[in-house]
Amino acid sequence: MRHQRVINHLGRTSSHRKAMLANMASSLIMSKRIKTTTAKARALRTYIEPLITKSKEDSTHSRRMVFSHLQNKEAVSELFRTISPKVAERPGGYTRILKTGNRIGDNAEMCIIELVDFNEAMLGAETKTKTTTRRRRSPKKKTTSQSDSTTQATSPETTPQDETVNEQQGEESK
Repeated sequence: MRHQRVINHLGRTSSHRKAMLANMASSLIMSKRIKTTTAKARALRTYIEPLITKSKEDSTHSRRMVFSHLQNKEAVSELFRTISPKVAERPGGYTRILKTGNRIGDNAEMCIIELVDFNEAMLGAETKTKTTTRRRRSPKKKTTSQSDSTTQATSPETTPQDETVNEQQGEESK
């Protein structure tokens, strides 16, 4: 039985799993989003979030600790240079997992894992909010049609054709 066994071994040996997670973390840091299976994404989330938390403090010790996990100089410098300042005020939850459906070949559940503060599409959608509520009927159309009908009924201006018609009606009534 697997009672209280938290780590998902992903069907790999310990060294293979550590190398795979380090490579996936480096790829996520460099490209800000990757497509993978849901099980790997969940394992990657628990692997990378403590590294991002360590990168908030830019010291030699924290850089060495992060490098011991990632083994990639470019990824470490990208993490401390661009990612760390953006997530400085965030208390956690640096990644987002978006499920995309099942893979065609083996029906594995696929997803996209991305860094939360680096998705331009979602950030643009959050800043652009509606200012008005939706109504059943638009008040602008209603007021323009009412104002048109009231101006036609109460307008004192008449055309020359209307004056001749009015004069003819007045003569017929006499």
